[in-house]
Amino acid sequence: MDLSEQDLKRIRNWVYRNARPVDLARWKFHFEKGPADAVLSALSAYQNEDGGFAHALEADSWNPCSAPIQTANAVEKLLEIHWEDGSHPVIQGILKYLDSGAEVEGKAWKNVVESNNIYPHAPWWNTNSNSTAHSMFNPTAILAGFILKYADRSSRLYPRGMEIARELSVFFLTDPGIEMHPLKCIVTLIECISEAGLQEQLPYARLQAAAVEQITALIKREAGEWSGYSCRPSVFIQSPESPGYADNAALLHKELDYLLQTRNEEGVWNLTWNWDAFEREFAISENWWKTHIVIENVLLLRAFGRYSPSFRNSCS
Repeated sequence: MDLSEQDLKRIRNWVYRNARPVDLARWKFHFEKGPADAVLSALSAYQNEDGGFAHALEADSWNPCSAPIQTANAVEKLLEIHWEDGSHPVIQGILKYLDSGAEVEGKAWKNVVESNNIYPHAPWWNTNSNSTAHSMFNPTAILAGFILKYADRSSRLYPRGMEIARELSVFFLTDPGIEMHPLKCIVTLIECISEAGLQEQLPYARLQAAAVEQITALIKREAGEWSGYSCRPSVFIQSPESPGYADNAALLHKELDYLLQTRNEEGVWNLTWNWDAFEREFAISENWWKTHIVIENVLLLRAFGRYSPSFRNSCS
C-alpha cells in the first residue's frame, strides 16, 4: 500500500485549510516547487527585533519573547529547505541574536527561559519541568551548527561556535548514551559540520559512528510502542542516506506500513501528546503540529517510494 494520488490530494486540501503560512510555504516548497524564499518570508513573522524567534514557532510555547529553543526551531526549518545564502536578513538576525549572549548560561544557550511560564505552553517548557528534552545539547548543538554553517569565519561569533562544537563533541563521545531529543540535536550538529566542510577540524567520523550506534539503541522495535512518546525509526531516518538506515532498514519500512495504516478519518495523523492545560490554545497548536507531522510523514513516504508518482499537486 502506498499513498495514492487521491490520498495526496486529500492531504493537500487539509493542509491548505489548516496550515499557518510558514507551514503552507514549506508544503509548497517540498511538493509544489514553491520558492525557498517564501519559507523565509513566512519565518520572518516569528522573528523579533533582536533576531531571535518566538510567537509559538515551536508550537508548544506561545511565549512572544525570543528564546533559544524557538530560534533553533527556525534553524531546523532553514536546514530542511537547504538554505545557503548567509546574507539573508533572517540569517543575519539569528547571528545577531546568538552573538548578543542573550539567554546563555556558561557556554550553552538555555533550554527553557523564565518568560515561558507566563504564556500558554506545554508542561515541558516550564522552568519547573524535569523533562528529558532538557539537555546541554538541546538547543545548543543546533545553534552551534548554525554558526558553523552560516557565520563569517572572520567574525567574533564563529570561533565561539567552533569552541562550543568541540566541547559538545567531547561530551557526547565521552557519554553517548543520551535520549532521543538531545541526540537529534547532535545529529543536526554533525550535518552542519559536513555542510560547512569541517570534517577534518572536528571529530566528524567518530561523532557519526557514535550517533549511529545510539540511534540503533534508542529505536523502539515494536509498532505497539510507536503510538506514544517513543523513538520511532523515522525520528532519525528520513531517507536512505540518513545515518542509521543501513542498520535499521527493515524497521523503517515496517514504520512506513504503520504510517499508512494509522491516518485518521481526515486522512492525516493525530498527535501522540497533549498539554493537559491551556485547552483552547492547545487546540490551535494541535493543528499546527499536525501540519508539521503531515509534511514530515509525506516527505518520508516519498523518500522511500511509498508515494504516488502520478501526483502533480493540482487542485483538480
